[in-house]
Amino acid sequence: MKPDVKICGLKTAEAVEHAVHRGASHIGFIFFGKSPRNIEPDLAGDLADQVRGKARIVAVTVNADDEELDEIIAFLRPDIVQFHGSESPERLLHVKAMYGLPAMKAFSVREEGDLRRVDPFIGVADRFLFDAKPPAGSDLPGGNGVSFDWRLLRGLDAEVDYMLSGGLNKDNIAEALAETGARGIDISSGVESAPGVKNLQMIDAFFDAVDKVVSQPAPAGRAK
Repeated sequence: MKPDVKICGLKTAEAVEHAVHRGASHIGFIFFGKSPRNIEPDLAGDLADQVRGKARIVAVTVNADDEELDEIIAFLRPDIVQFHGSESPERLLHVKAMYGLPAMKAFSVREEGDLRRVDPFIGVADRFLFDAKPPAGSDLPGGNGVSFDWRLLRGLDAEVDYMLSGGLNKDNIAEALAETGARGIDISSGVESAPGVKNLQMIDAFFDAVDKVVSQPAPAGRAK
């Protein structure tokens, strides 16, 4: 079964159209000023309109307040709001009630104990995203191009629906999917020629690698 594929941090019409053409099920727009992938809500809305209905549109936020969310959601009209900061379960419930949108909650993972933070969000978040903890000195909660030990995810309840993120690329995606059986994958820096600059050839290579994995029989006992 082909996993959902989210291409995140999109900033140009060419990259948006190409990602969806190649099979992206989700496209992510990042609203975080410190990120090289940051985009203004009005431009993100224009880009999303090109592919609306062909892929799910994700607003990626980091501890955004109500005023920021009002602007983002008014322009982008997303299908999902992703929370990539220190938001509480109560904050997710508040935002879901305000806008009537599903929530994806991201967690940074380095060790087994990091996954215990998921428990209060079960039944609140509609999906999770597991990313690597940022390296020392990084101001970015994601998009750092580093991965974590995917074996840590073996302890998760099989009913926990998540996207796998963190350092994914064409060379390791087969191993990542074989190890985790993730039903969704999220990539940003792995298809960039420079921070924030999506490379169409790298997008092609990544989707080619995913398609190759999907065309092969799943290893016994690893599918979720």
